[in-house]
Amino acid sequence: MTSSTWQDISKTKQEHRDQTLSRVQPAIPHVPAQLPANVTPIPRTLLSPPEVDITETAPEVLVEALAKGRILCRTVTNAFLRRAGLAQKLVNCVTELLPERALARAAELDAYYAEHKTPIGPLHGLPISVKEHVGMKGLDRNAAFISWVEKIADDDAEILKILWKAGCVFYVRTTEPQSLMMIETSSNLYGDTVNPHNTSLTAGGSSGGEGALLALRGSCLSVSTDIGGSIRVPAANCGNYGLRPTAHRLPLLGLAAPNVGSEQIWPVVGPQSTSLDGIKLFMKTVLADKPWINDSGLVPLLWRDDENYLQRDGVTKLKIGVLWSDEVVRPLPPVTRALKEVVERLRGVPGIEVVDWKPWKHDYAWEILSKLYLPDGGRDYSKHIEASGEPWMPLVNFIIKENPHLQDLSVHDLWRWTVEREIYRGTYNHLWNETGAGSKADGDSETTVDVILCPACPGPAPMLNTSRYWGYTSQWNLLDYPALIFPVTKVDVKLDLKEEQYTPLNDMDKYYYEQYRPEQFENAPVSLQLVGRRYEDEKVVQLFEYLKAKTNLPFVDPYAYNV
Repeated sequence: MTSSTWQDISKTKQEHRDQTLSRVQPAIPHVPAQLPANVTPIPRTLLSPPEVDITETAPEVLVEALAKGRILCRTVTNAFLRRAGLAQKLVNCVTELLPERALARAAELDAYYAEHKTPIGPLHGLPISVKEHVGMKGLDRNAAFISWVEKIADDDAEILKILWKAGCVFYVRTTEPQSLMMIETSSNLYGDTVNPHNTSLTAGGSSGGEGALLALRGSCLSVSTDIGGSIRVPAANCGNYGLRPTAHRLPLLGLAAPNVGSEQIWPVVGPQSTSLDGIKLFMKTVLADKPWINDSGLVPLLWRDDENYLQRDGVTKLKIGVLWSDEVVRPLPPVTRALKEVVERLRGVPGIEVVDWKPWKHDYAWEILSKLYLPDGGRDYSKHIEASGEPWMPLVNFIIKENPHLQDLSVHDLWRWTVEREIYRGTYNHLWNETGAGSKADGDSETTVDVILCPACPGPAPMLNTSRYWGYTSQWNLLDYPALIFPVTKVDVKLDLKEEQYTPLNDMDKYYYEQYRPEQFENAPVSLQLVGRRYEDEKVVQLFEYLKAKTNLPFVDPYAYNV
C-alpha cells in the first residue's frame, strides 16, 4: 500500500471502478435521479429486450443455449456487463467490471465453437461473478481492508481455474465488508451495498455484493464464500439460492483473508444462484474436475446426484425436523409465518413426516465460535484495520471489540476450546440420532430426521448496521453441516404484525424485537434454510428439489418484477 491517506485510497479505488463501467459499450444507461425503494424492476426499463431476456434466463437454460450455439458468448457477456453496471449504479455492489478480459474470453469461446462445433466445457460461455477476495491473477485482492489495497494476486484461485477450464467467463468482481467479518456489506473502500428489493435494508454479507447483483439479475451464478453465514445471509436477504457446502469439498487455495492457518472453524467457497439448478451445475462442475488432486486437503467426493436419497421402502417416511426457534433470538413474524406456511403444506404431502427439532445450547455454540473464529482475540484483524488509519465499521467493532467471548487464547486454551467444539459436535450428532427416532409396531427402529428446516436469519433483511446475530447460520458452520437457502415469500405488512405483548428472551432478542416495524421491511424477501449432516450436501439439494415440487415453492417469487 502507498503512503496515501485511507480517504485517498478509497477515492482511487472508486474511480477505478467507475472507469471500468465507462469502458462498457454500448454505454451503460444512466439511472433516474429519483428511485423507488424497490429497484429490481429498473433494469428492464433501461436495457434492450434481448438483453433483458438473456440476463433473466436461468443459468442451466442459458448454458444449454450456449452449448448448442443458439447464441454467441460475446452477446451474452456484453448483456451481463451492462446489467452488472446498472446494478452498481442502483445498489453499489461492484468493485470492478472486467470488460476487456471478459469479451476477449467470449470471443475465444465463440471461435472455438465455430471451429469445433462443440462447447469447450460444461460452462461454455456462462458469465460467472466473483467475490473480490477470491484471487484473480493480476488484480487487487484486498478483502476490504484499505491496508491491503495493491496486494495483487499472482495467480487465479483454484476454484476459478476449475470454472475457467469448464468454459465460463469472469466479467465482474463484487463488494465485501471490511475484514469479511460481518453479515452486511459495508466498507470504507466502497461504502454500503444495499438491498435491491428495499434499498433502506442491507443486502447481507459478507458475500453481499454477489447477493445484490444476483437479485438485480446482473449475474445468474456466483463464486461466494462462507465462514459464519456469508453465502447464506445475502442469499436469504436478496431472495437467491445459496449453498454452504461441507468443508473440504471445494478448494480454498488463492483466497485472501486474515488469520490464515487458523483451522478451528473452516471457511468454505460455494455458489449463490438465481436458480436451484444453478447451484447443482456449480457443484457438479467443480467436483467433476476432482479438485482433491491439486488440493490434498480436500475429500475425494464427486457430486453424487446419481444416488436416490428419496428412495423408501413404501413404509418409511421422509422426516423433516423443524427448528422453530433457536431459543436465543426468536424469529420475527415474517419468518415464523414462512415456516408455518411451508410446514402446513409439508404435512399434506404423503410420505413426509414433520417433527419438531429441539435446539441444544445454541447460545453456547456462539461462545465456542467466538473463541475459535478469532483465537488471538482479534489482534490480526485489528492490525490490518488500524494499519491504514481507516475507521472501524460499526458491525466489525461489535463482533470484535464488543464481543464478551473474545479472548487471546494461549495454546492450551486453544486446545481446550477445540475439545469443547468436538464435544459440542458429538452431542449435537447424538441429538440428531435421537430426534424422530423410535420403534415401529414390528419392533424395528424408526429412522431419524433426514434434514432440518429452519430460519436463515432472525428476520428479513434488516436496516443497515443492525445485523448483529449470526446464530441461525453460524450454528451450522460450527457443526460443519451443509445448508441450502431458498426463497419462500415476501414481507406482508398486513399479515406480519408485531407481537405487542412479547417478552424478549434476552438482550439480543430484545434488540431484534424492538427494531421490527413491518412497514420498514416492505417487499423484503423471506427465505428459509434446509440443513443436512456432514457430506450430505447432495441429499439436502435433492430433498429440497422434491419439497419444492410438492409445495410449489416459492409462494411469492422474489424475481416477479412489476414494471
